[in-house]
Amino acid sequence: MSAIKTPFGFHSTASEVLDGVDLSGKRAVVTGASSGIGVETARALAAAGAEVVLAVRDLAAGERTASTIGPRASAAVLDLADLDSVRAFVRAWDGPLDILVNNAGIMATPEQHTAQGWELQFAVNHLGHHALATGLHRYLAAAGAARVVSVSSSAHQGSPVIFDDLHFAFRHYDPGLAYAQAKTANVLFAVGAGARWAADGITANSLMPGAIATGLQRHSGGFQNPPEEAKTVEQGAATSVLLAASPLLEGIGGRYFVDCNEAEVLDRRSGDMSGVARYAIDPANAERLWEVSEEMVAAG
Repeated sequence: MSAIKTPFGFHSTASEVLDGVDLSGKRAVVTGASSGIGVETARALAAAGAEVVLAVRDLAAGERTASTIGPRASAAVLDLADLDSVRAFVRAWDGPLDILVNNAGIMATPEQHTAQGWELQFAVNHLGHHALATGLHRYLAAAGAARVVSVSSSAHQGSPVIFDDLHFAFRHYDPGLAYAQAKTANVLFAVGAGARWAADGITANSLMPGAIATGLQRHSGGFQNPPEEAKTVEQGAATSVLLAASPLLEGIGGRYFVDCNEAEVLDRRSGDMSGVARYAIDPANAERLWEVSEEMVAAG
């Protein structure tokens, strides 16, 4: 299976990736779209003609952002740490859904747990999105050729999913390790969804957006990457919209992308933002995570 290569790269912007792409009549949901690369992802999809719902925790902020994007954008409440909120969002949805961008995330937070006892980064970054996507599955299937995008990070190279201690009941809590585990889960989700939902015409892929200075780094000392690694938010959203809407990715699923191209599979840490750890795209790991996540969400 050859790696997917595109004409786009590190410096490409979301608008450049979607230049000439017509999304008229398509409907999209972008989580966490009131700030950071989520805004630019939503903006680019709307500019290409899609009707975009900004799924956000702060409705007022989401509505302000939607007003800057234009009439094809609207906002709806979604708190990924609260399964009742996720279920309410799903109940309110009606009709086919063509694009779901699981973009929202938190990073390196102090140790916190949800009401269910779930470690917060794993709960927000993975479990909430798992519940959202599976809840919306019938609407994705109704679209006929829907796409699911899972925003991960090169930080996934810092830890596999530790199935025997997902919520740091035994391990000393480390915010970086918790983030890394959650980002690995994001990649595995796309592998699992791509395998399970291919017959429904649904493809799912994951990505590393790059180093972008946003509010995501507020718990980790702020943006600390060297200048040569830095991207603008418009560049950071490019790989997301490539996976969400580019005809170059039609029928492609279960893969991980960096800088708008499929990443090399790694057996050791790359030391930079390139590559995807083999454990993060392992089908057996993806299947195990899916089953565990289903059990947790059902019990929660």
